[in-house]
Amino acid sequence: MSYQCPLCQSELHLTSNQYRCENNHQFDNAKEGYVNLMPAHHKRSKNPGDNKEMMQARRAFLEAGHYQPMQQQVADLCQHYVTDSSANLLDIGCGEGYYTSKIAEQLSGEGATVFGLDISKVAVKYAAKRYLNCQFSVASSHRLPFSDESLDGIVRIYAPCKAEELHRTIKECGYLFTVTPASHHLYELREGVYGDVRLHDETAEELTGFKLIEEKKLTYDMHLNGQEALHLLDMTPFAWKATAEFKTELKNKASFNCKADFMIRVYKK
Repeated sequence: MSYQCPLCQSELHLTSNQYRCENNHQFDNAKEGYVNLMPAHHKRSKNPGDNKEMMQARRAFLEAGHYQPMQQQVADLCQHYVTDSSANLLDIGCGEGYYTSKIAEQLSGEGATVFGLDISKVAVKYAAKRYLNCQFSVASSHRLPFSDESLDGIVRIYAPCKAEELHRTIKECGYLFTVTPASHHLYELREGVYGDVRLHDETAEELTGFKLIEEKKLTYDMHLNGQEALHLLDMTPFAWKATAEFKTELKNKASFNCKADFMIRVYKK
């Protein structure tokens, strides 16, 4: 399976390190091993998505293993449900590839192809340089560069995506794997930023054309040092609301306990 041209929706073919469609739209395969399928006129800003600092904070935090239990559960579910020896699976909003590579590792015995997609060029560049068991692209999750009913499964960990695009690209009887914050996710960190914390809603998303077939709640305490806590803050959207004083206070802590709380769901089309 190949990518779909983001300009005319024709199939792209890789020739001499360049993807090209029948209408002669061309996209170079970068030296790091990814393809940029985000036309300039589709961008809302010059460099959309996470910047280098956010990506480095995310990589440092994830490499410390604090989200490993969630990473493992998602990979296990993908392996359990996606069993076709020639399956194609996509990780939307893949970031620097932490989850994508683990899923590919567990599906490699089945011969599946795992794609990672993110709007952030710096994130995909990091991912492609490090994880050689996946295929990465810069693209918008609101217009996926894949043909109709071409994917056996899609993983969506926090990432936004149009429900219509999920339904369009996933095969009949294919699967959607989602991870969203459960009620007390990062409660202590949010309390430090906002003071008054509103609990996350745990109601399952209703997606037209999909049936919820499995749901798990994963909750555990993370024991962080100050630098790890600051990395966690810097990879979240509410980092923009944190004061400089709180960031300094957090970084200087000898220890910081924070709850990880996830809702993990599997939907079938």
